[in-house]
Amino acid sequence: MEVLLKQNVDNLGEKDELVTVKPGYGRNYLIPQGYAILATESVKKMHAETLRQRAHKAEKIKAEAQALASKLESATVEVGAKVGENGKIFGSVSNVQVAEALEAAGFNIERKKIKLLGDAIKTVGTYKAEVVVHKDIKLTIDFKVVEA
Repeated sequence: MEVLLKQNVDNLGEKDELVTVKPGYGRNYLIPQGYAILATESVKKMHAETLRQRAHKAEKIKAEAQALASKLESATVEVGAKVGENGKIFGSVSNVQVAEALEAAGFNIERKKIKLLGDAIKTVGTYKAEVVVHKDIKLTIDFKVVEA
């Protein structure tokens, strides 16, 4: 019996995957629990069309992310911080400040997608951060910590 999974099922498959199962397992567990639907010809056609449309949308989103990444590589970002007498920062710079500086530069990137490379940033200087623009596109950017 062939079924189309409506959600992830452990040891069976992922959502929107066509799988072959024993008739009793499909009829008595997967379908009544709402984990799957019977894969008739019309369901298979709709599934194929849905996958085609998703692939087209994903390709478009990836192209936009690639364009954003190319702009981001050439951008210079400055993060302002309060600095003491000997060049040390009060506290440290985190991904939140880098995200705010990127937003001020015109790039809307979530702070969770920014990872600072190296140790804690406690002095003025140039540092690196890894930015995840898309699940397949990661890049390393340079940013400067300057006195505010």
